[in-house]
Amino acid sequence: MASWNALSPSIVEYFEGEDFYRCGYCKNESGSRSHGMWAHSMTVQDYQDLIDRGWRRSGKYVYKPVMNQTCCPQYTIRCRPLQFQPSKSHKKVLKKMLKFLAKGEISKGNCGDEPMDSTMEDAVAGDFALINKLDIKCDLKTLSDDLKESLESEEKKKEKSSKKEESKELSHSQAIEEKLGSGEPSYSIKVPTVPKPGKGADLSKPPCRKAKEIRKERKRLKLMQQSPAGAFEGFQAQGQPPSLFPPKAKSNQPKSLEDLIFESLPENASHKLEVRLVPVSFEDPEFKSSFSQSFSLYVKYQVAAHQDPPDECGKTEAENPPNGPECGFGSFHQQYWLDGKIVAVGVIDILPSCVSSVYLYYDPDYSFLSLGIYSALREIAFTRQLHEKTSQLSYYYMGFYIHSCPKMKYKGQYRPSDLLCPETYVWVPIEQCLPSLEKSKYCRFNQDLEAVDEGRSKDPDRMQVFYKKAIMPYGVYKKHQKDPSEEATVLQYASLVGQTCSERMLLFRN
Repeated sequence: MASWNALSPSIVEYFEGEDFYRCGYCKNESGSRSHGMWAHSMTVQDYQDLIDRGWRRSGKYVYKPVMNQTCCPQYTIRCRPLQFQPSKSHKKVLKKMLKFLAKGEISKGNCGDEPMDSTMEDAVAGDFALINKLDIKCDLKTLSDDLKESLESEEKKKEKSSKKEESKELSHSQAIEEKLGSGEPSYSIKVPTVPKPGKGADLSKPPCRKAKEIRKERKRLKLMQQSPAGAFEGFQAQGQPPSLFPPKAKSNQPKSLEDLIFESLPENASHKLEVRLVPVSFEDPEFKSSFSQSFSLYVKYQVAAHQDPPDECGKTEAENPPNGPECGFGSFHQQYWLDGKIVAVGVIDILPSCVSSVYLYYDPDYSFLSLGIYSALREIAFTRQLHEKTSQLSYYYMGFYIHSCPKMKYKGQYRPSDLLCPETYVWVPIEQCLPSLEKSKYCRFNQDLEAVDEGRSKDPDRMQVFYKKAIMPYGVYKKHQKDPSEEATVLQYASLVGQTCSERMLLFRN
């Protein structure tokens, strides 16, 4: 998320009314409807709270579908990685990648739908944001200076009044928006290249065995004859007990997602894959040095997929609170380097409670590897890894689930997962939602008919407004306004972002 300094709260400019545009899913020329606002700056906590109310970002443009009116309702979906188990189709994709890396084998047949291969409405241009797409009338540099001046004056007033509750509101942003220093190592995962071990057969089984088991035993014995020590080390490399014949109960346990992703490769593997996590900032040396290659890949993908190259790249910075992950919070690129060349980039947001997938672009020449599915599984594994050090970060957000669009229903295959109720903003397991979605495009998933939106705007007068170089509550601001439409617009904004965000974010009014 972008910001200017550690004191800067989120500043948004809400666009009145609703946007009507061509639907990228059903191709209705004006059927897609959404509310939108431009984020001049956005903290990760505010964006976390916004996506938990159905919002979604595309670069710096943040939008929320009008669910009961749009032609293809888009429900926010999140996966629960801690309980996730890959399906058979997921395992096939991971094995396909391993075969390609190990032997250079290219599987024939259908590659399947590509997860995170969003339409332009779902992610207009990732982090190569269309900065000049919309006509924003305010000067961002001037706005930043005005904000600093206003914040300083606000701090002085608070010191004099000694109101603890008010001081807490701005203290939230004091420790955030720190960029990753140039010396901060980027997160890097390398596929291990230790020798592929033999897999021991259980000799305690009865003589009648499947042919597959016999082949495994023969392979193991052959490896032991060639290098007994190597076979022994191979078991240890996979985290297996030192015994060559592990207990039967353990051999029947399904492999974890990590086991499937990081399975050992032979020393003479045909290809090498490396995944690097770099913050989206030109001040980061790794992002800067790889930008040209990454941008060229993006253009190649956009031309092939959407025939719509981007205008330019937006700049974001990371937030590094003490209780966050080592890489910090913010916007990142997960770069997939194959044999020293970037073949795919996953744009993700690391937020206080989740990893949010924004966009994926990849080299169409490697579509046979089902890079969309593969990258989604890698991002789920990455979320699990972050959870180990940051316990509250435990979800993987996949953007929008669109039941009425066959090509976008694949996200429901990542189980267990939940859909966000568009009326009460509570999470409901997708299994409970599907029967209702089969009957109607638009559904309220919360079965409690008396339940309401607990985070709704209850006191609009406490909403924060940035007007004429000053920060003020809406209750003060509205005394200076005579246009009746002004109040309707501001109240609509408050109802959409909720009470918490309306009090924390600054609504820019010209």
